Amino acid sequence: MRRRSFLHLLVAGSPLIGGPRLRQGYGGQVARAQSAESIVETAQGKWRGRANGGIHIFKGIRYGADTSRRRFLPPVAPQPWTGVRDALEFGLVAPQPGSRPISEDCLHLNVWTPGLRDNAKRPVMVWFHGGAYSGGTSNDIETDGERLSRGGDVVVVTVNHRLNAFGYLHLGAFDPNFAASGNAGQLDLILALEWVRANIAEFGGNAGNVTIFGHSGGGAKCATLMAMPKAAGLFHRVLTQSGQQVTASRPETATTNATALFTALGLAPDRPGINRLRTLPMEQLVKVSRAPAYLGPVKDGRILPRDPFEPDAPPQSAKIPMILGNTRGETRTLIGRGDPSLFELTWETLLPKLKANSPFMGTLDRAEVIAKYREWYPKYSPADVFFAATTDSRSWRGQVIEADRRAAQPVGSAPTWVYQFDWLTPIDGGKWGAHHGLDVPFTFDNAAITPHFVGSGGEQDGLSALMSRAFVAFARTGDPNVQGLPPWPAFDVKRRATMIFDRETRVEDDPRGRERRMFGQVPYVQPGT
Repeated sequence: MRRRSFLHLLVAGSPLIGGPRLRQGYGGQVARAQSAESIVETAQGKWRGRANGGIHIFKGIRYGADTSRRRFLPPVAPQPWTGVRDALEFGLVAPQPGSRPISEDCLHLNVWTPGLRDNAKRPVMVWFHGGAYSGGTSNDIETDGERLSRGGDVVVVTVNHRLNAFGYLHLGAFDPNFAASGNAGQLDLILALEWVRANIAEFGGNAGNVTIFGHSGGGAKCATLMAMPKAAGLFHRVLTQSGQQVTASRPETATTNATALFTALGLAPDRPGINRLRTLPMEQLVKVSRAPAYLGPVKDGRILPRDPFEPDAPPQSAKIPMILGNTRGETRTLIGRGDPSLFELTWETLLPKLKANSPFMGTLDRAEVIAKYREWYPKYSPADVFFAATTDSRSWRGQVIEADRRAAQPVGSAPTWVYQFDWLTPIDGGKWGAHHGLDVPFTFDNAAITPHFVGSGGEQDGLSALMSRAFVAFARTGDPNVQGLPPWPAFDVKRRATMIFDRETRVEDDPRGRERRMFGQVPYVQPGT
């Protein structure tokens, strides 16, 4: 089977970043009339933020130096300064195709906190955005941290970092001086976590209780960090949402992908070619950033010495509690957003469409797959069968593998919890279902400020409050069980208990068990490896 990348499996504008009609520009929406000045002092210098409704807000804090001067090299901390710098607006987005203002000076993070220098030792929740390893940003309304910080009495940090060729172009085979380039984006995240460790007490947070969480590519980044020795001790809980990373790119695969970028630019993959690549205008590099089949973390034997979850869960993180979750209808946006005809499928047109969109099904007979879904779910339409089969056979399988391998770790290892998000958005007549990324605003308790995404009403607000409370409890104690939530058992392979977040939130044992067994007959291939 040809190994295809996340990028080739997504439509332009990557729904890994969000769902239907998302990514409206967001900035400056905090009510300035209620604002008051907030000042903090970090290891490098002072920052001025603002307060709103009891929450101190800092946007665009620099945690790393301008990467344009260190293109393809590991990040470094910024130089100290005197005076007070403003942290009032989001920093520029990392270089990527699209219409947003971009800059290589992109190592910025944002902080929301209920208190400053109060020794409250609040849990710290550090968010990594989706978009595979190629795009996205934390500067969006659904991941605004104000409501989560206020409702949970936690410090929320959201991070931007290098992406695509700027963060994951493996050049080590051409020049050992750039041996770390294939994992530069991950090293950015580690630098951000080191910034948190050094400075978060100033923001009322506890550097000894840090949760990393992320959606899609952000969840995959979390999984990868779990196997990176340099990240050890920088976080204490992990929550991944529709984002798995079972294996990383092999150096040989990553070298081939890097060569494709050189070819697209008419350059030779050698030291002179790298020197030219480092001096090209940012915009020229962005234009060819999708020429490689895939760019992501590289198992280079040093920075990432092993695969994140192959052949087992990383022993380095065995003592760290973890939550794994996926949505029930991931591909309704992942594939359906780029091909509206999929919502009009007939039983005659379903088979050829499924054959063209099912690289993760391996040698399984697609007609038999369709027959099974029609037997199991007789009320499903052809479109329902298509989206169910493509969802169940792709990234959800990675979650199953990760949960199984976490459960197989030695006695005394930290527990794992699993959830499935089944709630259906009413947007566009409900066609998008429980799509990829729909759980993100609920995680941040932001249903009330994202009606374009989830609709509006007490149902949305109630589920948003419940999910965010459970995840805050996990950040605080390592256990997501809270009042109002059905008892949520830790995952084991015998019962496979899974929390179903829906209009009626409940626990089910081994949901999609038939699908798990069917697709488990063929090997799982992580994209890009």
